[in-house]
Amino acid sequence: MLRRLLPLLPVFVAGLLKVHPVAAAPASPAAPGRPLLIDGGMVVTMDAEGTILDGGAVLIEGDRIAALLKPDAPRPAEVQVIDATGHVVIPGLVNTHGHAAMSLLRGMADDLPLMTWLNDHIFPAEAALVAPDFVYWGTLLSSVEMLKSGTTTFTDMYYFRDQMARATIDAGIRVVTGPVVVGFPTPDFPTPEAALKDAAVFMEQYRDHPTLVPSVSAHALYTTPLSAVEAAFRVAEAHDAVFQIHILEDPSEDATARQATGMGVVEALDSIGALRPGTVLAHSIYLSDEDVERIAAGGAGIAHNPQSNMKLGIPKAAPVTAALAAGIPVGLGTDGPASNNDLDLFDEMDAAAKIQKFQLGDPAALPAETVFRMATMGGARVLNLHDQIGSLEPGKRADVVLVDMQRPGLTPLYHVYSHLVYAARGSDVATVIVNGRIVVQDRRILTVDEAAVMERAHGFADRVREVMSELH
Repeated sequence: MLRRLLPLLPVFVAGLLKVHPVAAAPASPAAPGRPLLIDGGMVVTMDAEGTILDGGAVLIEGDRIAALLKPDAPRPAEVQVIDATGHVVIPGLVNTHGHAAMSLLRGMADDLPLMTWLNDHIFPAEAALVAPDFVYWGTLLSSVEMLKSGTTTFTDMYYFRDQMARATIDAGIRVVTGPVVVGFPTPDFPTPEAALKDAAVFMEQYRDHPTLVPSVSAHALYTTPLSAVEAAFRVAEAHDAVFQIHILEDPSEDATARQATGMGVVEALDSIGALRPGTVLAHSIYLSDEDVERIAAGGAGIAHNPQSNMKLGIPKAAPVTAALAAGIPVGLGTDGPASNNDLDLFDEMDAAAKIQKFQLGDPAALPAETVFRMATMGGARVLNLHDQIGSLEPGKRADVVLVDMQRPGLTPLYHVYSHLVYAARGSDVATVIVNGRIVVQDRRILTVDEAAVMERAHGFADRVREVMSELH
């Protein structure tokens, strides 16, 4: 398979373009240093006990949750108050797998099998189009989409990590990202060795950043030799960082890995010690029972991407219920906007629940509360960040989302998890707080000029059409 991909991926040498962040919209009204109280909503904490405080409050001081207050508890004075009456207050959603800059390729190639989509459309288009400004504006566009639909943390695997980082910082979203190691020339690095050298620098550069969590990625074993995958993992291991890799999205991957290494994909990763907590195994569809046992023993997590997988015609759902039963952390991912084609994790929750029920013929499979936990604490565990994000608990980062329940499609409310998974959509999100900072208020992004971002995104469309016309 690698030999098929190489002719489609010539070395792309792009000059470093000077990228200017979009002008910021009016700043959040939150007063610096002044505590913030979210009061009067239904607070769904996602703590270990599944505590729900109907009419409770969340007190935020700085970038942390300071306290949860019961409905009848006294409220502190001298705080900024967000009235959450009629809203459900939830932890920020966690997207465990994606390629954000591919928003600029959304709708470019649809209704195609996975390998045809990759080999004949996506890889050639990326080789011709991907440059620093493409990554900056595509990532910024996706960041706005995710924030406005309740995602406060996302995991990214793409090129030009500096521009990717700048876009997320400008938007105010939390991201897990870093250089990608692939076994052939990519738009940003001519060799895996160059990517690995850069990865170590990136780890140090963002070691203590408040919203960027450094990561190292290897694309997949069918595109990258095991030696390069191991080298990438060693960099992540040395810095106690997240390690990302695609696995078993296609049924041919095990055979390809056995031919190259004498081992299946999961066994090969196990042989280098990569199945440890903080390793993100994206897709994980064609897992054997032995694979599930190996992953469970190692502690790695699975990023489940049901909508992208269904759209690409993959005739099997990842064995999520079996993975959860084995104790494997499982989170939800949207994958890239070119294969989904949206970044709405509420929509993803609905699909995740229903595809398991359909495949197993069991309406009780993957109930709503379990799916919502996958989108919050499950995702946090996959990223090994569960002590920082994923639930509303004192001491954790203040990543909080308010969902407006005063809407026809969410009325009346009997069971909150049912509504969050089966009825709510990203458009129902009213307010979003990341790291204690209000970034979305009354459905309006506060950190960047949304209209200007979309205008710049539109500017790439003619070039994309031109490239695709030349390719086909």
